[in-house]
Amino acid sequence: MTTLVFGHKSPDTDSTGSPIIWAWYLTEVKGTPAKAVLLGEPNTEAAFVLKYWALDKPEIISDVTAGDKVVIVDTNNPAELPPSINDAKIQGIIDHHMLVGGLKTKTPIDITIRPLACTATLMHDLMGEAVAKAPRAIKGAMLSCILSDTLEFRSPTTTAHDKAVAEKLAADLGISLGELATAMFEAKSDVSSFSDAELLRMDSKEYNVDGKELRVSVLETTAPKLILDRKGSLMAAMEGVASEDGADQVLLFVVDILREEATLLVPNDLVKQIAEASFACTVTGDTVVLPGIMSRKKQIIPALKL
Repeated sequence: MTTLVFGHKSPDTDSTGSPIIWAWYLTEVKGTPAKAVLLGEPNTEAAFVLKYWALDKPEIISDVTAGDKVVIVDTNNPAELPPSINDAKIQGIIDHHMLVGGLKTKTPIDITIRPLACTATLMHDLMGEAVAKAPRAIKGAMLSCILSDTLEFRSPTTTAHDKAVAEKLAADLGISLGELATAMFEAKSDVSSFSDAELLRMDSKEYNVDGKELRVSVLETTAPKLILDRKGSLMAAMEGVASEDGADQVLLFVVDILREEATLLVPNDLVKQIAEASFACTVTGDTVVLPGIMSRKKQIIPALKL
């Protein structure tokens, strides 16, 4: 039976690349037939990475069955996984996020969660000497995942180990870190073809904060003006997206990669209350700039409160 390997819904580069990396490792090194799949369309940066390294886009699935063997990567949150995930035969979890709880397994499994910036860094460590056997495209996917999740080492989630692994991979591949990162971020910043609702869900995760169900969305870009010019329509779309997704509110943080700051859209009093309570700021209009805020995992989610 083929093991399905997948990350979270609204797949970014790490949740697109890491399943491909681990499926290769399971199949070619461990002798366990595995297949990378996605839980949605990859974002523009992830699509660029697939094309850059000539990797096929994995099949997109909407659910799993009780007969499926699965490995979960880059998340452990049931809200980000298929509806029937607890019916499947979970074989393992590889992640770098906080432990959420709620997953149930049928047997004891291997779980590896480490405080690194990227799942691909963790996989590099777990694979050990087998990394040397990996095809160029697999190493390239690994490097791209690290550059994406660390925002080319600007993110506060970046560890010295993430950077060292990326530099080692880049040297092996003969790739300029800066040139690849720039091309990736340009691809990530091109969101002109997406609707407001699609943008709000593009890189979005669900959290309960003080009894409120929040969809916390982050758009990382080198061209924030292209998104902020749409703030009126984006804020108008928030109510519909929240209602459809069973949330009380959508929070949208536009992260300026180059200026290393986030702009939070403030459509109503609830978001104003959350912003002021969470980030010790004063909101006077429909946006608020949060200097130094770049990481949902390390800076936004831990701070959120009413």
